[in-house]
Amino acid sequence: MILLLSMTLLAGIVTAIGLFYYMFSIPEPEGMSLASWPQTFTDNFSSWTTYEDGELSIEPIGFDRLDEYGLWIQFLDEAGQEIFSYGKPADYPENYSASELLALGASDYQNGYTVFVNSLEDSEEICSYCIGFPYDIGKYILHYNGSRISRLSPVARGIILAALSALIIIVLAYGFWLSRKLSGITKGIQNISLRTYRPLQESGMFGELYSTLNKMDRDICRADQISNETETMRREWIANITHDLKTPLSPIKGYAELLADNSDKEKQAVQIYGSIILKNINHIENLINDLKLTYQLDSGSMPFHPKKVRITRCVKEWIIDIINDPAFGNRDITFESMIPDQCADIDSELLRRAVTNLVTNSLLHNPADTKVSVTLDTDKNGRMLLSVRDNGNGLSKSEQSKLFERYYRGTNTKEKPEGSGLGLAIAGQIAALHGGEITVKSQPGMGTEFIIHLPCENEETAAP
Repeated sequence: MILLLSMTLLAGIVTAIGLFYYMFSIPEPEGMSLASWPQTFTDNFSSWTTYEDGELSIEPIGFDRLDEYGLWIQFLDEAGQEIFSYGKPADYPENYSASELLALGASDYQNGYTVFVNSLEDSEEICSYCIGFPYDIGKYILHYNGSRISRLSPVARGIILAALSALIIIVLAYGFWLSRKLSGITKGIQNISLRTYRPLQESGMFGELYSTLNKMDRDICRADQISNETETMRREWIANITHDLKTPLSPIKGYAELLADNSDKEKQAVQIYGSIILKNINHIENLINDLKLTYQLDSGSMPFHPKKVRITRCVKEWIIDIINDPAFGNRDITFESMIPDQCADIDSELLRRAVTNLVTNSLLHNPADTKVSVTLDTDKNGRMLLSVRDNGNGLSKSEQSKLFERYYRGTNTKEKPEGSGLGLAIAGQIAALHGGEITVKSQPGMGTEFIIHLPCENEETAAP
């Protein structure tokens, strides 16, 4: 408000000054002068002139000023007869009557000049002179009632004093109001940092600022919530991974102690113990590899070497390898490709890991009779769609929203609880590294479908 009043006052002052100079100034060779300048120049010209014994004398500076400003001058004796002229136009007469000379002094702009009249006051003889100025200058005299003006002065001073007092009161009141508002804003900012902020009503002069503060508070609360959820999942994940690492270590330690016993062991028993130890060591190695890979992908330090390959052939080989794994030899896994000649620029080792993670996730966390089907196709935009679908337990909406978080382990893990909780997160990161994404469709009790969307090229040739 103060700024608005100040700007309005400043604009009014500038406008008033502009109007004043526009109405009461004229351009002359030395710059802008007030419109009263010609009369002042005419009055002062007598200082450069003397008239004695009928002889007129003009100092050189007078002629210089006349030439500089483009003026003309005419001197008249007591009878109104021209004594001398300098630069006078031909349409001006050489003698004037007293009434004509009086009228000339009060005349307006005519014939390209405004004429001002004066007389030589210091001369013993009466001598008048006229100076013509090439400016359109109005000559008006203002008459007023002096006694009333003198009576008006105290009233005017009172009005001015009252106006100034009112302005000071308004400024002080506005200052207190503004200080209160700014104090509320400052307190709001402090409350945001203390997490005790209460939303402000987004209205009035500071409505936009209140809206920004409210949004900042919502963003900070959301960030706090995400941070707390992430920290909770991180703690749970650390507890889970610690348990998963200890679980295979127990049989390793136990069977190693049996082998270290001095008593003789049958060869078959040694082989059984050794296979159990090897299985658990492999499990620990897989957990460590998952940890290493996910942090490499996060930090961008994972080597990425894409090359053009026949995607159908690659995926088929990956599925065959899963089927040949003794752990899944009796599971129902199928593969079908709708794009036998499709090619894509991929890092086959990384994408193999993503597909394997999706397939094994469906196998590990669903009943043994669950059917898993892998399908290759393209969408209307030419992107490749690699689908991994099962008819297992399915997932709730809340589970779907957290599937690709690093620390999340789903609720359907009773079948194989030894998972690291990183498989799907790794798959999502690998898809993103290829310029694609993974989407999920699922309903509880009706199975789940993961779809990898990847860019591809419809070409007939590719690297083997």
